[in-house]
Amino acid sequence: MKNPYIPYPVTLEEVTVENDARDLKTFKLVFEKEEDREAFTYLPGQFAEVSVLGMGESPFGIASSPTEKEYLLFSVKLTGTVTRELHNSEPGRKLGVRGPLGNTFPWQRLKGKDILIVSGGFAFTTLRSSIVYMMDPDNRKDFGKITVLYGVRSPGELMYKEVLKSWQGNPDIDLTLTVDREPEEEWDGKVGLVPNVLREMNPSATNTLVLVCGPPIMIRFTIPVLLELGFHKESIILSLENRMKCGIGKCGRCNVGSKYVCVDGPVFTFAGLEKLPQEY
Repeated sequence: MKNPYIPYPVTLEEVTVENDARDLKTFKLVFEKEEDREAFTYLPGQFAEVSVLGMGESPFGIASSPTEKEYLLFSVKLTGTVTRELHNSEPGRKLGVRGPLGNTFPWQRLKGKDILIVSGGFAFTTLRSSIVYMMDPDNRKDFGKITVLYGVRSPGELMYKEVLKSWQGNPDIDLTLTVDREPEEEWDGKVGLVPNVLREMNPSATNTLVLVCGPPIMIRFTIPVLLELGFHKESIILSLENRMKCGIGKCGRCNVGSKYVCVDGPVFTFAGLEKLPQEY
């Protein structure tokens, strides 16, 4: 078994600026060794530690799908020392990836169900992974209707714009985009906060499971709407954003009650979260 503290060597192949503020970038990484690429097996919902050699490492949700076999994608918000160094990196730089870490979305449970995805801001990463995974021709038959609600403050904050364009008008997915307030530029999507637009959409709770990931304030006001619409607490599956460090349950930085978010999560049902201390 590979030492969990040792990262796989990877090379930065491509950098994509995701937003108008230019503080959100997606990094495309390729493994230097084929055996490492084959060993790095994951499913949507998991995360990994990306290391800048000599600077440190930070945990990020894996934004690529396992069906995108030749590379890994990580979308990184500029927040601190490691992320700043990443944002200043050029293609060709040598980096490290440690993982995959954490649990996955419950894919066996999701099979045969309609899927509702609700996301806001730059937390769309593992949900991008999930959608690409489900939309793959080899997997699409395993899932029912796929409905996506993705909200941001303004159109310039939308991530993965080219992928979003490919989903719009695709009969295999029902995509709704919303912004918090009426933008000055031309906008064809919805205007309103995610919980309000979700209530307006009025999705059916019958045979449907929900994947939710977003800023805490969005989650706080989205959960009551889902319950109001008839979704059971066990049917609401959340991916938590939390300040993790080691990623393997040793440092104790992310523990909540008896749980470590980096090991027992980051994916939890809402019913499971209700059993944890009120800090969640």
